Amino acid sequence: MLSNLPKSPTGIEGLDEITDGGLPTGRPTLIAGNAGCGKTLLAMEFLVNGITKYKENGVFISFEESADDLIQNVASLGYDLSKLIDKKQLRIDQIQVDRTEIAETGEYDLEGLFIRLDYAIKSINAKRVVLDTIESLFSGFTNEAILRSELRRLFAWLKDRGVTAIITGECGDATLTRQGLEEYVSDCVILLDHRIVNQISTRRMRIVKYRGSTHGTNEYPFLIDKDGISVMPITSIKLDHTISSKRITSGIAELDAMLGGGFYEGSNILLSGTAGTGKTNVATYFVNANAEKGNRSLYIAFEESPQQMVRNAKSIGLDIQWHIDSGLLKFESSRSTSQGLEMHLAKFYKLIKSYKPTVVVVDPMTTLVASGSAKEVRAMLSRMMDMFRAENITAIFTSLTEGGDNLEHTDIGVSSFVDTWLLLRDYEVNGERNKLMYVLKSRGTAHSNQVREFVITDKGIHLVDVYLGEEGILTGSARVAAEARFNARDAIRRNDLFIRQQKLAYEKHVTEAEIKSLTVRRDMQDKQIESFKSIEEKRQDDVASDQALLKSARGKGRNDHAKK
Repeated sequence: MLSNLPKSPTGIEGLDEITDGGLPTGRPTLIAGNAGCGKTLLAMEFLVNGITKYKENGVFISFEESADDLIQNVASLGYDLSKLIDKKQLRIDQIQVDRTEIAETGEYDLEGLFIRLDYAIKSINAKRVVLDTIESLFSGFTNEAILRSELRRLFAWLKDRGVTAIITGECGDATLTRQGLEEYVSDCVILLDHRIVNQISTRRMRIVKYRGSTHGTNEYPFLIDKDGISVMPITSIKLDHTISSKRITSGIAELDAMLGGGFYEGSNILLSGTAGTGKTNVATYFVNANAEKGNRSLYIAFEESPQQMVRNAKSIGLDIQWHIDSGLLKFESSRSTSQGLEMHLAKFYKLIKSYKPTVVVVDPMTTLVASGSAKEVRAMLSRMMDMFRAENITAIFTSLTEGGDNLEHTDIGVSSFVDTWLLLRDYEVNGERNKLMYVLKSRGTAHSNQVREFVITDKGIHLVDVYLGEEGILTGSARVAAEARFNARDAIRRNDLFIRQQKLAYEKHVTEAEIKSLTVRRDMQDKQIESFKSIEEKRQDDVASDQALLKSARGKGRNDHAKK
């Protein structure tokens, strides 16, 4: 939204967003609504925020309540008006209107009001003014021409003074206000509504008109609590949120592996199943694992108290109390019938803004049907999911489904909104009920198509491969028995293999010993051969030596005979 009209921010969370910056500066704004819808409180918060946040003093003119009553009424919201009055930043005047004082000779005269109002504005240099409520000025007068003229005169007077004004008015039977004229002369008209449906109350706000500015046109739920008014502009959220490829753990290693590394950050996950399948246990593992990583985790529970959740978590090996004590895990537990859908949504919106969690669990979302129709719950949840995406929050919604053949559906019909859908189901065979889990869908990532057995023990949660036997899928004790038989047969095979390995090792040892013995024998034979060779060579050398000596002796004998 873009607007060139000067605006005065209200400082009320959400209201400045849907009005594109606040109320028109220097112009009157009409706040209309029935008794108890929050008109006076909104007007007073506008003044207080103007003083504390924007350095603009304010005047509150009350035609019904005294200053002391107003001070006491808003003290419960943390506003100390007395200090602001003492500092000359706020002025509260009560004007008790008497028809005889302002009606003279049959004419309607507001000069006395203008004099008092002008003095109040100038006394503290006020920039903001509230008149509460306008019916008190005009009650009892039926001349429409005079009423219209004086209304225009009042609004023109406020414009001439350059103050940003709020005028409150009660709703009429067929018009926004009882006179039916104020909405036409006001530059901005805001309608507050406090409705009761099925004994559940909901407050809503709608910008009926805003001259010179674009604005939100939907109905917006708003809360009144100890922090004042907060408006939730969720109905105008667009599908333009940023996305992330970062993964965030589910808390169950086997499930992370099935999803290719965990959930995408900022995604919405639907966890559906019949009663007793372990949905809350999975959700508890999710918030516990992320709290351990230092991520703020918010658990919205509609059926169990925080104390009950802490006790039950211990049965699956988790101690989540220390996460609660450290502030990393926050439980928000209430019955879904405690307030209307829009009020739940507004409360969660405010909680998200203040606590700023990384992960959220809504358990179970199906209980919200008690506060509205399936269509209304579906609309509320779609807005909640958009809110989580806009804040990059990874959220798990658990859904209770009725037993039967078709479990791949939700009674509310939000499966198309979620990014990942996990289904838990019971599998009954051989007198046992065991649990199975599989991934129905997971957008943007490859994921396992296997059905895994979901095992919950006092040591934690695990996903194990189902066992396919001759009879089909085996789970529980049947799977354990089949695995035991397989392990026994495998042990026999491994024992037989061990014996054969030992026998071969012995035979190898014998062979190596024989080879060693033959090697020694061969070496001895080689030595004998070498010895024989040496003897023969020596004998031949001796023969040769003897022959040489003999030859030498014969030659000497012939020489001696010749001399004789």
